[in-house]
Amino acid sequence: MFDFTFHNPTKILFGKNAIERMGAEIPTDARILMTYGGGSIKRNGVYERVMDVLKGKRVTEFGGIEPNPRYETLMPAVELVRREKIDFLLAVGGGSVLDGTKFIAAAVPFEGDPWDILEKRAEVRKALPIGAVLTLPGTGSEMNGNAVITRWEKKAKLAFYSPLVYPRFAALDPQTTFSLPPRQTANGIVDAFVHVMEQYLTYPVNPPLQDRMAEAILLTLIEQAPKVLENPTDYDTRANIMWCAAMALNGIIGVGVAQDWATHAIGHEITALYDIDHARTLAIVLPGVMEVRRREKREKLLQYAERVWGIREGDEDSRIDEAIERTREFFESVGIPTRLSAYGIGAEAIPAIVQQLRAHGMTALGEHGDITPEVAARILERCL
Repeated sequence: MFDFTFHNPTKILFGKNAIERMGAEIPTDARILMTYGGGSIKRNGVYERVMDVLKGKRVTEFGGIEPNPRYETLMPAVELVRREKIDFLLAVGGGSVLDGTKFIAAAVPFEGDPWDILEKRAEVRKALPIGAVLTLPGTGSEMNGNAVITRWEKKAKLAFYSPLVYPRFAALDPQTTFSLPPRQTANGIVDAFVHVMEQYLTYPVNPPLQDRMAEAILLTLIEQAPKVLENPTDYDTRANIMWCAAMALNGIIGVGVAQDWATHAIGHEITALYDIDHARTLAIVLPGVMEVRRREKREKLLQYAERVWGIREGDEDSRIDEAIERTREFFESVGIPTRLSAYGIGAEAIPAIVQQLRAHGMTALGEHGDITPEVAARILERCL
C-alpha cells in the first residue's frame, strides 16, 4: 500500500430530517447565496423546506445551473456574489449544482482570470464556505473537493480540485430523491459505479480493506439498482444508493492505491463535443478501457470477475471477457446504452475526441501514465 494522508472535513447530516438539522451549521449572520438548477426543487417540496430553515436570514437566489455546469452560466453568479458581498454559498441540487457552486466559491476571491483555475490549474488560495443539500446522488460532490466545469464556447470540460471547496456540511435526505426520473436515477448509479472502478481496477498494491470496501459499494449498487427502478419511493433503497454515491468518491477507498481516471477524461471530451450526459459517456468508455487495458489490469480484472460477478469457471481470458460483458449488461439494465452508435456517433468522431484530449493535456492517462492519444483512439474504437 502506498503512503497517504487522508482528511475529509465534510459533516454529513443524513436522514429524513437532514435538511431541518442544517440550520445550526450556517452562521447566524451569513449573507447567503442559494444556488440550484432548473427548478425541480420548487416542485418536489425541497425549496420550501430549505427556505423554512433559512427564514430570517439574508438569502439571495441563483437558479438555472445546468447539467454539466457551464462557465458562461456561473460567471454572472460570481459577479453577483462580489456585488452583494455574499459570504456563504448553499448548493441545493445534484452534482452539477454542487460543482458549479464550488467554482463560484473559488472564483469569487481569485485574483486574475477565473478560467485559469481550470485551464491552467492555478492554485485556489481562498474560497467561500459552502453548504449542500443533495437531491441527486451520483457524483459524490457533496463530500469531496472536486468539480468539473464546461466552457461551451471552447468545447472544454475541465476539472479542478481544492481542499478549500469541500462543503462544510451536506444534508442528505433520501426522500428528496423519490421524484427523480428514471434517467437521472440511472445516471447516478452508473456515475457512482465508475467512480469506484477508477480507484479499484488498476493493479494490486496489497490494500485488502480498500479493495473490499470498493467491492462492497459495487455489489450494493448492483443489488439496489433494480429495486429502485421498480419502486422509486422505497426509502431504504434510496438511502443505500445515496450513501454508496458519497462513499464512492469521498476519498476513503482511494487512499494508498493506484488510480486510473482515463474513463472520466475521455468521457468529458465526448460530453463537451456532443452534450451527452456525463454518466452515459462513462458507461460507453469504461468497457473499452477494460478491454484495451486488460493486460495491464489483468490481476484486478480477475479479482473483479470473481468477487463482484462470481465468475470462477473458465480460463483467465474468458473470465475477463465475461466480467466486461456483465459490466456492460449492468449499465444497459438500468437503461443506459453503452455504445457510441446508440447516440448517433461513428468512427469519424474519434479523431476530434482524441484531438480534444491533446488540446487539454490529457496525453498520459491511466494508472501507469501510458494511455496516450493513440491508445485512447483504440479505446474509442472499442466503444463504437
